[in-house]
Order: sequence, then C-alpha cells, then structure tokens
Amino acid sequence: MDIDLILASGHHLAVFLLVAVLAAEFALLRPGLGGARIGQLARIDAAYGAVAGLVVVVGVLRVILGASGWEYYVTNYAFWAKMAAFLAVGLLSIRPTLAIRGWDKARKGDADYAVPEAEVATSRHYIHLQAGMLMLIPIFAATMAQGHGS
Repeated sequence: MDIDLILASGHHLAVFLLVAVLAAEFALLRPGLGGARIGQLARIDAAYGAVAGLVVVVGVLRVILGASGWEYYVTNYAFWAKMAAFLAVGLLSIRPTLAIRGWDKARKGDADYAVPEAEVATSRHYIHLQAGMLMLIPIFAATMAQGHGS
C-alpha cells in the first residue's frame, strides 16, 4: 500500500469531517437554545475538538512519512500560512467551547435553563470567524499542490 495515499486520504477526510461538525454546531447554536439541545451541542463541540486533534495527528504523520518529506513542508510559506490559519481556527474555538461547557453545566443544575440570546449571538460570531479562517486552508493547500510556496 502507498502510505502517502493513505495519509493524504485520511487527512482530507478528517478535514471534511471537521467542516461537517462545525456546520452541525452552527446549526444547533440558535436563539432559544435550551434543554437537551444544550447537551447535544456540548457533545458536538467535544467531537469538533476530537476531530481537530485527528486532523493534526494525521497531518503530522503526513509531514513525517509522506512522499514529499518534511523538508518540503518546513521551507514552504504556504504550509506555514495553512498552519497559521488552522491555529487561528483553534484559538477562535476557545470562547464558544467555554461558553458551551458553561451552558451545559447550568442546564444540568436547572432543567429549564435557556441560553441568553446575546451569548448565542456572540458564539455564532466566533463560529463565523472560524468558518472564514477554515476557507483559507484549502486555498493554501492548493497553493502548495501547484508547487508554490517553496
């Protein structure tokens, strides 16, 4: 088997899954959020973090074991731009994750807890920003695939 093909495929599938989980999170994060939907949102947010970790692990394996060799990546500005965009997505996810954890804790203490609409709006704004940064990642990947960045 071609390890490079396996790692590239796994990496792409993980990234697509990451986008899908972020979309599910965004779909659930609506005004009127309360009850069991908060718990569902908390599980989806945890999955988002787990999938992001998977993207990183498979990506690191691809850099180390892939056909291009690690030297190609460490000297490529498009690779570092892609990494910076991914880091920005991760940093932008902190505030919504902390909010969702707080809401889930509040829900467990009060079954009738409803998330204030202003808090929902703030978290949705951060998810919009994450989506915007995520859109840069395939652009930088395409830049690399075209042989630019070295």
